[in-house]
Amino acid sequence: MLIHFVLHGKTDDSYLKEGIMKYTKRIKHYISFNELIIPSLKSTKNLNYEEIKQKEGELLLSKLKPSDTLVLLDEKGVQFSSLEMAEYMQKWMNQSLKNIFFVVGGAYGFSDEVYQRANFKLSLSKMTFSHQMIRLLFVEQLYRAFTILNNEPYHHE
Repeated sequence: MLIHFVLHGKTDDSYLKEGIMKYTKRIKHYISFNELIIPSLKSTKNLNYEEIKQKEGELLLSKLKPSDTLVLLDEKGVQFSSLEMAEYMQKWMNQSLKNIFFVVGGAYGFSDEVYQRANFKLSLSKMTFSHQMIRLLFVEQLYRAFTILNNEPYHHE
């Protein structure tokens, strides 16, 4: 299984970049993992939020094959404990999924077409975080899931 972590635009803050790189490097000890950056849209001042979501959605959907699994990191998604997240990762690995795309939306969320294409929606919290911050939170939780699956001492419960 190859995990693609899809981001709209680059991570701006150096402290977030550093943390993301730290956990990304750790994740790669367990599974194939890559970061896919969808470039920020240019000339958006004449577009409304729906048009921005639509254009971002088109860029995202153009990267997917019909057999790919699309998981949206979305505030309306299912919330897991860290142990439940690990169980879900194991379930997906057991299903022999080839490509799973975890996607952080842009500042305005996802288009209706992206929601319709999604196989799963995952929420990391009931709280709202910046789309920059959620990147670090997700890779840390993904790393934590793999340490749980491998009975390593990172997670304490």
